Amino acid sequence: QVQLVESGGGLVQPGGSLRLSCVVSGPTLNYYAIGWFRQAPGQEREGVSCISSSISGTYYADSVKGRFTISRDNAKNTVYLQMDSLKPEDTAVYYCATDKAAICLTHWERRDGYDYWGQGTQVTVSS
Repeated sequence: QVQLVESGGGLVQPGGSLRLSCVVSGPTLNYYAIGWFRQAPGQEREGVSCISSSISGTYYADSVKGRFTISRDNAKNTVYLQMDSLKPEDTAVYYCATDKAAICLTHWERRDGYDYWGQGTQVTVSS
């Protein structure tokens, strides 16, 4: 079955940067669209970004637009989330997910559109 593993989280001061990675493995015949989500304690899981596979396209939540950049290396089956100018409100567990479709859905930010999830990686932004 499809598996996703996130890495790259950690503790960083406000204004700092981190790069998260999502490695996709399993019996895949195609490259899938990948979404990034985040969840703070007691909060709903919210969509952060999405990147399509066969059709070009990237999408961002308004809260991270201009600070975060999503990219992919299909040869390595890896999707990245570069996070710059980090703020305390970015603190959360970050997850990657896929619905095994090639294109980000119109409502890519809704978590009920995804069937497969990673275990998450903790990002803490604090002085």
